Amino acid sequence: MNTSTFILIFFTVSELALLGVVILFFIRLKKSEALLSKLQAKQEDFINRLQFNAKLESELVATFEQRQMELASLNEELEARSNTIKELINRADEYAKSPQFMRNVILAGHKAGKTPADLARKFGLSIEEVELIIGQA
Repeated sequence: MNTSTFILIFFTVSELALLGVVILFFIRLKKSEALLSKLQAKQEDFINRLQFNAKLESELVATFEQRQMELASLNEELEARSNTIKELINRADEYAKSPQFMRNVILAGHKAGKTPADLARKFGLSIEEVELIIGQA
């Protein structure tokens, strides 16, 4: 074998080795492209989720002020009703303590068959006072 054959064999083997390296490079390149495609798809999904979350957050923030105003309005209404109820309770207490109301209730209790002792206990009066009220009727 002469040198030209050795050189030819050497270059052929080198070319085959380079061809093998190129084939391996293309195989790895295809795997990298597939991985890159998956990453891009996941990135797009992630971006879509972020946009959705940002939209939800902006909606929550936008409606938060409105809900706060509604709660403040409801609180004012509740306070007003509470004050009205307190006023009505005070009027009822005053009316219940009035002598005319107490007289009417004692007479109604007497007509219903309650004893003067029961009525006296109920209204915090003495039995004589209850009997006097009943006697005046």
